Amino acid sequence: MTLRELLEESVISREMIDRFLDPDAPVWAKFDPELGYLLKDCVLKDGVDECYTLSHYASGGERMMINHADQPCRMNTYGNSFTQCHQVSDGETWQEYLAAHLGEPIRNYGIGGFGVYQAYLRMLREEATVSSAEYMMLNIYSDDHYRSIYPWRGIHMRSYYQNMNPKMFHANPWAHVRLNPESGKFEEVANQYSTPESLYQLCEKEHVYETFKDEFTLNARAAQRGVKDAQTDILQQTADAFGRPTDFSNPDATAKTAQDLLTYCGLASSVFVVEKATAFAEEHGKKLIILLSYASPYTQTACEGNPRFDQWFVDALAEKGHLFVDSLAKHVEDFQSFRCTPEEYIRRYYIGHYNPLGNHFFAFAIEDAVVDWLAPKPRAYAEGEPPL
Repeated sequence: MTLRELLEESVISREMIDRFLDPDAPVWAKFDPELGYLLKDCVLKDGVDECYTLSHYASGGERMMINHADQPCRMNTYGNSFTQCHQVSDGETWQEYLAAHLGEPIRNYGIGGFGVYQAYLRMLREEATVSSAEYMMLNIYSDDHYRSIYPWRGIHMRSYYQNMNPKMFHANPWAHVRLNPESGKFEEVANQYSTPESLYQLCEKEHVYETFKDEFTLNARAAQRGVKDAQTDILQQTADAFGRPTDFSNPDATAKTAQDLLTYCGLASSVFVVEKATAFAEEHGKKLIILLSYASPYTQTACEGNPRFDQWFVDALAEKGHLFVDSLAKHVEDFQSFRCTPEEYIRRYYIGHYNPLGNHFFAFAIEDAVVDWLAPKPRAYAEGEPPL
């Protein structure tokens, strides 16, 4: 396979974009000029026991609040599908479990598919509205590190479009961060496809090839797949910027080097975004907590006693003094309480994303930190008897 052939697999049909842009089409995503897409009300047959899940969104774009929705809200949550709580219905999210326990509402601005940078941009947008909150939670999921540096995540989602849901389009180009190999610093890049009309360029093979053939993440993924003309010189530029070793002597070594560089660049971009989010919070008198969540393979690997892929990122959060909760460590601790295999443990909480029990677990995995974080304490932890 060549780079051209690889990119041709990513070319989108006009019919798919027509459907995405149709406000009446039964799809769960809608176009956004900066972030690529946002969410809209939907019903999907993707829940526990193959049930339908019901998702509704308020006029401000947040998922519908259930518990204590009539009370003032001082907590906003931002992130990915593990923040949105994909595959469960309204009221089964970790925000709603935690809100019910604390006695006050929590807004959910999670968007399935977003990376750390896209969630940060959503934070900037929403915190400039009447829904601004003093306390902000930024949830970072295991794949989010990579998504921040993708100019177009759709390049890396061919199997989703071709096999899982060939009629559903999302993961279109968005604002992202890009490493400048000359300066060794990350730069913020605006969405180059910021109008509905511009999306139709993704239907043109030559446009897609010329636009993305020299892009770092595309060449890293291509090298992992053994694409014969993957540009290792582009990978070497990134390695030089980070001071990372490389080995392009054979296909296996090249694939391993590409994965190392992609992961390191993604994790470094998350450090960059967390620093920006922290600066934003300090500038505006807000409080920020970082929540780490993980896909089931990473949780299973950790329960098996294997090293984690993001250890240096977790160490960086600790060294820089960021307030964060590591749910992977919480899962490993919880696993010790069971007499089951790691595979059985995973099935308890995951159906791809968290099932309702998994969201309940996550809510109480972060509960102590959230209670300590809030001032004054939430109603359930108020000194003296709280008002009804």
